[in-house]
Amino acid sequence: MEVGNNLKILRKRLKKSQEDVAQDLKLSRSTYSGYENGVAQPNIDNLVLFSDYFKVSIDELVRKNFENFSENEMERLEKGLMIDVKGQKLRILTSVVNEHEEEMIELIPMKASAGYARGYADPDYLKVLPTFNLPFLSKNKKYRSFPIQGDSMPPVVEGSFVVAEFIQNWMSIRNSTPCIVVTKDEGIVFKIVHNLLESTQSFQLCSTNTFYKPYFVHANDILEIWKFVNYISPELPEIRMDDHDLSRSLQELQKEVHELKSIINK
Repeated sequence: MEVGNNLKILRKRLKKSQEDVAQDLKLSRSTYSGYENGVAQPNIDNLVLFSDYFKVSIDELVRKNFENFSENEMERLEKGLMIDVKGQKLRILTSVVNEHEEEMIELIPMKASAGYARGYADPDYLKVLPTFNLPFLSKNKKYRSFPIQGDSMPPVVEGSFVVAEFIQNWMSIRNSTPCIVVTKDEGIVFKIVHNLLESTQSFQLCSTNTFYKPYFVHANDILEIWKFVNYISPELPEIRMDDHDLSRSLQELQKEVHELKSIINK
């Protein structure tokens, strides 16, 4: 484990002494010094203590060697952002191809959607999914089709399927972009996305149905983001007239009423 050296690096970046950190954490200086120097390994309680104090996950603290981190990576780590939001490192994305080595659009059935957050990168999960092709879409982009549940995103109704484009660089997502967001806890959600990565390392997710309140999801809790392209619906969206159409319809109705009155009077 790299805990000792990582603790030393984090402490020095805070410009604190071993005595300062030991006092903050209510440990003896000799105990904390022993952890930094590798004389002893911290138990789980102290790992949680260090994780909260330095705002670094236990996994990062134990598994990574911060000596190999660039300054940019250390800044992201200290902000609590532990993933590559710019997509500079290759994201693992399993795809299904046809006999001509052309990528197909995998359709996630409603029954399979609950397990997507666990199987999204598993070839065994994806290879049994139904696939289709939309020839008018770009061959240079990756698409997938996701089921929609609930009534939070009208006019896209429950039972529809959203076709969406895989987003490699999350920094490129513009505010008010409709997206499929795959999260660790909620799985597949379809929302209007506002990009707050620069300020809070998170996204605000909003519904078009104002009954549902916006909420925030930290980037670390997101597995994938797919940008809305189109959708397939079992229902025809409600048709709404604009003011001009409504006025014209009223005029035509008034004309028909006038003609009926004329016939009756005769």
